[in-house]
Amino acid sequence: QVQLVESGGGLVQAGGSLRLSCAGSGLHFSISTMGWYRQAPGERRNLVATITNGGSTNYADSVKGRFTISRDNAKKMVYLQINSLKPEDTAVYYCNAHLMNYDYWGQGTQVTVSS
Repeated sequence: QVQLVESGGGLVQAGGSLRLSCAGSGLHFSISTMGWYRQAPGERRNLVATITNGGSTNYADSVKGRFTISRDNAKKMVYLQINSLKPEDTAVYYCNAHLMNYDYWGQGTQVTVSS
């Protein structure tokens, strides 16, 4: 059974930083493309960042230069370092694993940025 468990969300002031973590189990983590998505109230879930099994990264334009995705295959962990937070970054952040046309999702972690 595939499980993705996020942690690290919280309430932070604008300009602050957070580090989100996602622990994976029950999947071939090292060959999966891992990603972070976010969903604000009343909006669709949108891509934040992805990282391939080879370490190639992709970011949404709105987070480039502020967010950094990384992974540790030995620990089956993926991270999202979030700097210079803005109120518009407020959302539930979801961890995603993509493997052979299947998508797996975590339960999400709330990030709230106060102005």
